[in-house]
Amino acid sequence: MTRNKKPIDTAVLSVTQIHTGEAYNVVPETATICGTVRTFTNDTLDLIESRMKTIAEQLPVAFGAAGTLRFHRNYPPTINHGPQTAFARDVLHEIVGPDNVFDFEPTMGSEDFAYMLQAKPGCYILIGNGDGTHRASGHGLGPCMLHNASYDFNDDLIPLGATYWVRLAERFLAA
Repeated sequence: MTRNKKPIDTAVLSVTQIHTGEAYNVVPETATICGTVRTFTNDTLDLIESRMKTIAEQLPVAFGAAGTLRFHRNYPPTINHGPQTAFARDVLHEIVGPDNVFDFEPTMGSEDFAYMLQAKPGCYILIGNGDGTHRASGHGLGPCMLHNASYDFNDDLIPLGATYWVRLAERFLAA
Protein backbone atom coordinates (compact mmCIF):
# COMPACT_ATOMS: atom_id res chain seq x y z
CA MET A 1 0.00 0.00 0.00
CA THR A 2 2.82 2.41 0.81
CA ARG A 3 3.96 2.40 -2.81
CA ASN A 4 0.49 3.43 -4.00
CA LYS A 5 -0.26 6.39 -1.76
CA LYS A 6 1.56 9.66 -1.21
CA PRO A 7 4.08 9.34 1.64
CA ILE A 8 2.46 12.26 3.48
CA ASP A 9 -1.00 10.61 3.44
CA THR A 10 -1.01 8.85 6.79
CA ALA A 11 -2.55 5.40 7.05
CA VAL A 12 -2.42 2.55 9.54
CA LEU A 13 -3.35 -1.01 8.62
CA SER A 14 -3.35 -3.43 11.56
CA VAL A 15 -3.89 -7.17 11.31
CA THR A 16 -5.56 -8.06 14.61
CA GLN A 17 -6.94 -11.58 14.06
CA ILE A 18 -6.05 -14.67 12.05
CA HIS A 19 -8.47 -17.62 12.21
CA THR A 20 -7.73 -20.94 10.53
CA GLY A 21 -8.28 -24.63 11.27
CA GLU A 22 -8.36 -26.44 14.59
CA ALA A 23 -5.83 -29.25 14.11
CA TYR A 24 -2.05 -28.84 14.06
CA ASN A 25 -1.54 -31.54 11.43
CA VAL A 26 -4.22 -30.56 8.88
CA VAL A 27 -3.97 -27.77 6.33
CA PRO A 28 -7.14 -25.75 6.93
CA GLU A 29 -9.67 -25.34 4.16
CA THR A 30 -10.26 -21.66 4.96
CA ALA A 31 -8.50 -18.78 6.67
CA THR A 32 -9.90 -15.46 7.80
CA ILE A 33 -7.72 -12.42 8.44
CA CYS A 34 -9.28 -9.45 10.24
CA GLY A 35 -8.02 -6.03 11.14
CA THR A 36 -8.53 -2.33 10.98
CA VAL A 37 -7.57 0.51 8.66
CA ARG A 38 -7.26 4.10 9.86
CA THR A 39 -6.64 7.16 7.66
CA PHE A 40 -7.08 10.91 7.79
CA THR A 41 -8.83 11.16 4.42
CA ASN A 42 -11.52 9.23 2.61
CA ASP A 43 -9.41 9.30 -0.58
CA THR A 44 -6.65 7.36 1.17
CA LEU A 45 -9.22 4.94 2.61
CA ASP A 46 -10.69 4.41 -0.88
CA LEU A 47 -7.23 3.64 -2.26
CA ILE A 48 -6.45 1.15 0.51
CA GLU A 49 -9.79 -0.61 0.10
CA SER A 50 -9.23 -0.90 -3.66
CA ARG A 51 -5.69 -2.27 -3.27
CA MET A 52 -6.73 -4.71 -0.54
CA LYS A 53 -9.54 -6.00 -2.77
CA THR A 54 -7.10 -6.57 -5.64
CA ILE A 55 -4.64 -8.42 -3.40
CA ALA A 56 -7.32 -10.50 -1.66
CA GLU A 57 -8.84 -11.59 -4.97
CA GLN A 58 -5.76 -12.00 -7.17
CA LEU A 59 -2.98 -13.31 -4.90
CA PRO A 60 -4.78 -16.56 -3.93
CA VAL A 61 -5.30 -17.38 -7.63
CA ALA A 62 -1.51 -17.88 -7.94
CA PHE A 63 -1.86 -20.74 -5.43
CA GLY A 64 -5.01 -22.31 -6.91
CA ALA A 65 -7.27 -20.75 -4.31
CA ALA A 66 -9.83 -17.96 -4.09
CA GLY A 67 -10.12 -14.94 -1.85
CA THR A 68 -12.66 -12.27 -1.03
CA LEU A 69 -12.56 -9.01 0.86
CA ARG A 70 -15.26 -7.69 3.17
CA PHE A 71 -14.37 -4.09 3.98
CA HIS A 72 -16.65 -2.45 6.55
CA ARG A 73 -16.40 1.29 7.01
CA ASN A 74 -17.30 1.95 10.61
CA TYR A 75 -16.36 5.59 11.09
CA PRO A 76 -14.93 8.28 8.83
CA PRO A 77 -11.84 10.26 9.88
CA THR A 78 -12.50 12.75 12.70
CA ILE A 79 -11.46 16.10 11.22
CA ASN A 80 -11.86 19.31 13.24
CA HIS A 81 -12.72 22.62 11.57
CA GLY A 82 -10.37 25.58 12.13
CA PRO A 83 -12.77 28.31 13.29
CA GLN A 84 -14.63 25.98 15.67
CA THR A 85 -11.35 24.67 17.08
CA ALA A 86 -10.18 28.24 17.76
CA PHE A 87 -13.54 29.00 19.41
CA ALA A 88 -13.30 25.92 21.67
CA ARG A 89 -9.68 26.73 22.52
CA ASP A 90 -10.63 30.29 23.55
CA VAL A 91 -13.36 29.01 25.86
CA LEU A 92 -10.94 26.52 27.44
CA HIS A 93 -8.34 29.29 27.89
CA GLU A 94 -10.94 31.25 29.90
CA ILE A 95 -11.68 28.25 32.14
CA VAL A 96 -8.27 26.68 32.81
CA GLY A 97 -5.78 29.17 31.36
CA PRO A 98 -3.67 28.89 28.21
CA ASP A 99 -0.93 26.89 29.98
CA ASN A 100 -3.40 24.04 30.54
CA VAL A 101 -4.73 23.83 26.98
CA PHE A 102 -2.62 21.73 24.65
CA ASP A 103 -2.73 21.20 20.91
CA PHE A 104 -2.28 17.56 20.10
CA GLU A 105 -1.32 15.63 17.02
CA PRO A 106 -4.16 14.10 15.03
CA THR A 107 -4.98 10.61 16.26
CA MET A 108 -6.11 7.50 14.44
CA GLY A 109 -8.96 7.00 16.90
CA SER A 110 -12.24 5.72 15.58
CA GLU A 111 -14.94 8.10 16.73
CA ASP A 112 -18.66 8.39 15.89
CA PHE A 113 -18.41 12.17 16.44
CA ALA A 114 -16.82 12.18 12.97
CA TYR A 115 -20.32 11.86 11.48
CA MET A 116 -21.36 15.05 13.25
CA LEU A 117 -18.28 16.84 11.91
CA GLN A 118 -19.23 15.77 8.39
CA ALA A 119 -22.70 17.28 8.84
CA LYS A 120 -21.75 20.47 10.71
CA PRO A 121 -18.48 22.29 11.40
CA GLY A 122 -17.19 21.55 14.88
CA CYS A 123 -14.33 20.51 17.12
CA TYR A 124 -13.63 17.27 18.96
CA ILE A 125 -11.67 17.88 22.18
CA LEU A 126 -10.06 15.78 24.88
CA ILE A 127 -10.30 16.92 28.48
CA GLY A 128 -7.83 14.39 29.91
CA ASN A 129 -8.16 12.13 32.90
CA GLY A 130 -5.73 13.55 35.43
CA ASP A 131 -2.50 12.05 36.75
CA GLY A 132 -3.96 8.70 37.79
CA THR A 133 -4.07 9.32 41.55
CA HIS A 134 -7.86 8.85 41.49
CA ARG A 135 -7.51 5.16 40.57
CA ALA A 136 -7.71 2.39 43.15
CA SER A 137 -4.49 0.64 44.13
CA GLY A 138 -3.48 -2.34 42.07
CA HIS A 139 -4.12 -0.58 38.76
CA GLY A 140 -0.61 0.66 38.09
CA LEU A 141 0.87 4.11 38.47
CA GLY A 142 0.12 7.25 36.51
CA PRO A 143 -2.59 8.11 34.00
CA CYS A 144 -3.91 5.71 31.41
CA MET A 145 -5.84 6.22 28.21
CA LEU A 146 -9.06 4.61 27.01
CA HIS A 147 -9.02 0.93 26.03
CA ASN A 148 -6.72 0.11 28.91
CA ALA A 149 -7.54 -2.56 31.52
CA SER A 150 -6.68 -0.07 34.29
CA TYR A 151 -8.83 2.78 32.94
CA ASP A 152 -11.04 4.46 35.53
CA PHE A 153 -12.89 7.68 34.70
CA ASN A 154 -11.81 10.54 36.95
CA ASP A 155 -15.08 11.75 38.49
CA ASP A 156 -13.32 14.93 39.70
CA LEU A 157 -13.34 16.11 36.08
CA ILE A 158 -17.14 16.20 35.82
CA PRO A 159 -17.39 19.84 37.03
CA LEU A 160 -14.70 20.89 34.53
CA GLY A 161 -16.53 19.19 31.66
CA ALA A 162 -19.88 20.66 32.70
CA THR A 163 -18.36 24.14 33.02
CA TYR A 164 -16.85 23.82 29.56
CA TRP A 165 -20.18 22.93 27.93
CA VAL A 166 -22.06 25.70 29.75
CA ARG A 167 -19.45 28.36 28.86
CA LEU A 168 -19.26 27.13 25.27
CA ALA A 169 -23.05 27.47 24.92
CA GLU A 170 -23.10 30.88 26.64
CA ARG A 171 -20.37 32.27 24.44
CA PHE A 172 -21.92 30.83 21.28
CA LEU A 173 -25.34 32.28 22.09
CA ALA A 174 -23.83 35.66 22.94
CA ALA A 175 -22.07 35.87 19.56
